[in-house]
Amino acid sequence: MSPPLKPTFTEALRFWSRLGWISFGGPSGQIAIMHRELVERKRWVEDKRFLHALNYCMMLPGPEAQQLATYLGWSMHGIRGGICAGLLFILPATFILWMLSLIYVSYGSVPLVAAAFYGLVPAIIAIVFNAMLKLAGKTLHDPLRWVIAISAATLIFYYRDCYPLVVLGAGLLGWLFRPSSTTTASSETDPLPTREPIRITKQIRIAAICIALWLAPLLAVGTWLGWRSTPAQEGIFFSKAALVTFGGAYAVLPYVAQHAVDNYHWLNSDQMMHGFGLAETTPGPLIMVLQFVGFLGAWHQPGTLLPLAAATLGSFITTWVTFAPCFLFILTGAPFIERLIRVTALQAALNAISAAVVGVMAQFALWFAWHAIFPTGTLARPDLFVLAIGLGAWIALRVRQIDIVLLIGICAVLGVIYQVIL
Repeated sequence: MSPPLKPTFTEALRFWSRLGWISFGGPSGQIAIMHRELVERKRWVEDKRFLHALNYCMMLPGPEAQQLATYLGWSMHGIRGGICAGLLFILPATFILWMLSLIYVSYGSVPLVAAAFYGLVPAIIAIVFNAMLKLAGKTLHDPLRWVIAISAATLIFYYRDCYPLVVLGAGLLGWLFRPSSTTTASSETDPLPTREPIRITKQIRIAAICIALWLAPLLAVGTWLGWRSTPAQEGIFFSKAALVTFGGAYAVLPYVAQHAVDNYHWLNSDQMMHGFGLAETTPGPLIMVLQFVGFLGAWHQPGTLLPLAAATLGSFITTWVTFAPCFLFILTGAPFIERLIRVTALQAALNAISAAVVGVMAQFALWFAWHAIFPTGTLARPDLFVLAIGLGAWIALRVRQIDIVLLIGICAVLGVIYQVIL
């Protein structure tokens, strides 16, 4: 096979700029787009290196598609390539979701708009259930993983603050009880890509800079507005969330939703689902829904600032602390990728974490469904529209494999027809 072509930095920059606007379809669709464009069409990246990079990014907390873009940009043009690729992957979604959030708080109570968002609720329930079942089919292959998944769902139900401990505990169980077959080394016949020798002092310096940039805006906001202000509280909370979001957006949403809704009261469960729907219809990582949470939280609790100023600051700090760790993980960890992938016991631990994520997602899906189908909190008066459309949407996803953006559009129209016309 011919060696990969070496693009100029300008050529790569044009590609990353375009990718940020067309990266619909969630992480699977975004990864498929990058593989098709970079490996198959442009031949800028070898398939083997692409797959090893993907394996590494799947091991990390945070959005794997954005981390993969950062890694591939780094592999072609070093640190500047990684920074540009990672930023351009999320910048379009950042501005689009900010505008959609502003439209939501300004016009969300208009009957026609409110009806459209009402129609989004069953679509989001169906999407989350479908994602959970897909991950369960790929993950729960032995009794240990089933036990981990059920235990995680139970613990999260009773102890909402224990998600980080659930992740750590699942990883430890996977490490300790890994099958003997995972202890074998990688095959000699499938050598990993090689790179230049690692300079430890350089990687330490990069890590220090990334950590400083990650925490600097948070320290500035806390010093300016006080650590009990909503933007500062959001910065602290989402910094912690960024370190335990193994499994991507679907995994972190239960942790975020229950804290943001029940503990901090930044928004309610319906608004959380509306934000999820908005994030599904924009390019970029699905975890951008956290920006919506940050916007609404600061809008509802602006403190001494004007609501729009507080909401903009809240959305910025949330997005910053969510994605800054991704650059830390990639720019400092990518040079060690071959060594990490050879530690197969680590892969066993991460497989166990995936099983825990299934349990957390199941509890999250049931929590959302309960609040949407039984809005009064009792079984007496279920919302039959949400129940029926949610079931139909799930069948469309599971059987017909309908496009998610199309499904959301159809459900929004059905919501308008049901509430405004009927």
